[in-house]
Amino acid sequence: MTNYRVRALALRKTKLGESDLIITMLAEDGCQIRAVAKGARKTTSRFGARLEPFSVTDVMLAHGRTLEIVTEAESVTSHEALRSDFDAVRAAAVVADFLEKVSVECQAEERLFALGTTTLDVIERSAADLYPVIVAAFLVKGMAMHGYRPALANCVGCGGKAGERPGFSLAEGGVVCDACGQGDTSVIAVSPGVPDVLSALLLSKLADLEALAVPPALVRETLLLLKAFIGYHVPARMKALDAYVKDV
Repeated sequence: MTNYRVRALALRKTKLGESDLIITMLAEDGCQIRAVAKGARKTTSRFGARLEPFSVTDVMLAHGRTLEIVTEAESVTSHEALRSDFDAVRAAAVVADFLEKVSVECQAEERLFALGTTTLDVIERSAADLYPVIVAAFLVKGMAMHGYRPALANCVGCGGKAGERPGFSLAEGGVVCDACGQGDTSVIAVSPGVPDVLSALLLSKLADLEALAVPPALVRETLLLLKAFIGYHVPARMKALDAYVKDV
């Protein structure tokens, strides 16, 4: 078997047999990798703890018949604090769930890895009351990278002004005026501030989100819209996002 080394972000682990794990990872080039870590559930495992969700690891892999096989694992960033705090683990779980659902084997999108690891870094060093806006920023940036950057300045249909109380078309991916929204069953009514929040999140660095001082109620409405937008375009249920938005 030919071995190769990659840096990867662990997204999920699944039990396999009596002592093995299947680790779903996002490689540095943005490709998804699923690999078997043999014996990882044993207390004597030399690399099991290094492959916990949210950890960044340099892994040595060998080609298997259906899944790759982990032969070595060296920790880069453990993100241990994310797994030991209830609020942090819920926010981080949304990041991992989204990356798992949108990443594809052998389909590179290098920006996803940097977005995911940076988001986890920012969550780890931020106060809990900032987690919702960090998650919202991650989601809208992630959708933009996935090819669904929302149109927020003008009506996505006619290019004109969307009005004081715009709708948001999930199908068209942007704000719509009253005329263009007629007959579009995917249109959701949003508060006037939501498009401005989404635009600010897209343009802001994750480390600078606190300065935006977005009111909690507006953050919640933004998250609800993003949940609907993602659900419309990503053909997989994101349970972590569903649970997170419900409790924000």
